[in-house]
Amino acid sequence: MTPLAVVAIGGNALTGADQQGTAEQIADNAAEMARCVAILGQTRRVVVVHGNGPQVGNLSIQQDSAAELVPAQPLYQLGAMTQGQLGSVLVREIDRIGGSGTAAALITHVEVDPADPAFADPVKPVGPFFDRARAAALAKARGWEVREDSGRGYRRVVASPRPVAIVEISAIRALVAAGHVVVAAGGGGIPVSRSADGALSGVDGVIDKDHAAAELAAAVGAQDLFLLTGVDSVMLDFGTPQQRPAHRLSAHEARTHLAEGQFAAGSMGPKIEAALAFLAGGGQRAIITSARMLPDAAAGKDGAGTHVVADVVAMAGQASAGRA
Repeated sequence: MTPLAVVAIGGNALTGADQQGTAEQIADNAAEMARCVAILGQTRRVVVVHGNGPQVGNLSIQQDSAAELVPAQPLYQLGAMTQGQLGSVLVREIDRIGGSGTAAALITHVEVDPADPAFADPVKPVGPFFDRARAAALAKARGWEVREDSGRGYRRVVASPRPVAIVEISAIRALVAAGHVVVAAGGGGIPVSRSADGALSGVDGVIDKDHAAAELAAAVGAQDLFLLTGVDSVMLDFGTPQQRPAHRLSAHEARTHLAEGQFAAGSMGPKIEAALAFLAGGGQRAIITSARMLPDAAAGKDGAGTHVVADVVAMAGQASAGRA
């Protein structure tokens, strides 16, 4: 059977940090992402998960600004709106390459625990960057919590609970089995919680798309998880004279570096955590790399991206190298 891969694309890849997020800009960026998907699709079945941080933040501003004319919707509804928006754009661009009907976008709900401690400590940045004065004014006027983000300015932050289960997982499996490129869990999925009688209710928050991708990848039995980011590979001792790329990490090595604080919580940390969760769920390898390095990383070329593999796989590779 053809191998299955899940690829996670950041919301910043669809709206760049230097862009306003116009429809034309999003479409152009989606076209580039579609080319990445087409490359993977030559050798694998593919499920795409995308982020929505910039888009849901912009939509939130629009909602608040027009609240006197039209009732503003809760954050989980904005997640649903952007999931449909970005899913539509990605499907059209994937179909442009693969033919009409190649891709299918599925509105996806992701169950979270309402007692997740993330709700008491919002850390997930959404929307555009502001200077300190503007951020403070918006926080006061709209009841936001804002934080400085990586030296680039201030952004609104919201709760980011961990995914517990993908609600539409059987539908995703069916679409994959039917031969579609599936766009699912967009923006990390629409966060919902389940009541005692089984009913689902929306929960305000934004689920990290890398964690959602890891949960989905394990649930569909994917062999590979690709986490696309702005750098070609994971760096150890980042920002120091000892900075160096790590092209291959065992799960044990990745856990150790994470515990040592090698990977920042707001950047590489969630990707390493997602990679480890995927491997723990039975995945074979997680690859962290940039869009431009994706073809070489997918082909397993030396020095392309960072491959995080299960400990038993790493040991087998070392044994083979020793015999050679």
